[in-house]
Amino acid sequence: MRFAGRTVGWSAGLVAVLCAVVTTSAGIGPVWIPPEIVGKVLLNAVVVPTGISVSGPAVDVTTAHVFSYAVSDLQTQIVMQVRLPRILLGAVVGFSLAAAGTIMQGIFRNPMADPSIIGVSSGAAVGAVGFIVAPVVIPFGLGLRGAAFAGALVAAFGVYLIATRNGHTPVATLLLAGVAIQTFLGAVVSFLLLHSGESIRRALFWLMGHLKGASWPEVTSSVVLVAVPFVVLLAYARDLNVMLLGEEDAQSLGIEVERTKRVLLALSAVITAAGVAVAGIVGFVGLIVPHVMRLLVGPDHRILLPTAALAGASFLVATDTLARSGSAEVPVGIVTAVLGAPFFLYLLRKREVHEL
Repeated sequence: MRFAGRTVGWSAGLVAVLCAVVTTSAGIGPVWIPPEIVGKVLLNAVVVPTGISVSGPAVDVTTAHVFSYAVSDLQTQIVMQVRLPRILLGAVVGFSLAAAGTIMQGIFRNPMADPSIIGVSSGAAVGAVGFIVAPVVIPFGLGLRGAAFAGALVAAFGVYLIATRNGHTPVATLLLAGVAIQTFLGAVVSFLLLHSGESIRRALFWLMGHLKGASWPEVTSSVVLVAVPFVVLLAYARDLNVMLLGEEDAQSLGIEVERTKRVLLALSAVITAAGVAVAGIVGFVGLIVPHVMRLLVGPDHRILLPTAALAGASFLVATDTLARSGSAEVPVGIVTAVLGAPFFLYLLRKREVHEL
């Protein structure tokens, strides 16, 4: 099929771009590490299983390194323990936000839609700021990221329930409910900040969006939370293409419109929540990247969804590298806004925005 070839071609190119961006980013910092050294460090980390031994209930898997390039311990430590977790977490967050933005723009048939339109970002902000200001009121022993993730999902599903009547969820009602909930939750965040005392700096830093302090466990958990829903979203790409014709036409062509919307909204909420929970509010990624990739590859979501997600990963890694490259680190959310807003205005001037 033609779309399969285009998908593989574009995806392979964007994977190569992502690898180049990751390698370059891992070398940038107070201690400069050349790309070839970074490549050797990454190759040295590649291991393969060499044997499996079973002792009772325990299973022991032995591994061996494939490569053994001569690299200093300091360079290895900087790349593998300091920079790479942050870079990969940024890639996962960018991937999730761009993928969710693509789905939102498809559901609403509007290139101005983004993941925050169903209240995910606002809900995460309430959960995170609430934990920072008054952690004792957050139930179940959730940490900061757990509270943000839970708040995001509660807000998203709350918007959906409010907009649904008799099993039907009109897109216009969903949009209005999302705007209302965002406004309300924004007021809650403002109230919490007003009474945050000495913790206001930490709360504001989270709200600006950042990847500082990333760890390997966060990368692993984020990959799982994003990868599984994303695979399911890919399976619904064709149905989303049909829904671009309109809900009535999609229904007549055999698409279960309401069920499809529920699945797409739920999975988009999960992957957005996974990204926002670990990085805070990072704007414009879910708005600009899908829009740009649509101009390049067209509106077919079988191609657009994976390519936009990969482009989002590269975009956020690049912007976070820029954010931490100055004399003082700047929250990545500020950088994406500073770069994204003028660029998007440029696109609006060059090409008339119309419904998909």
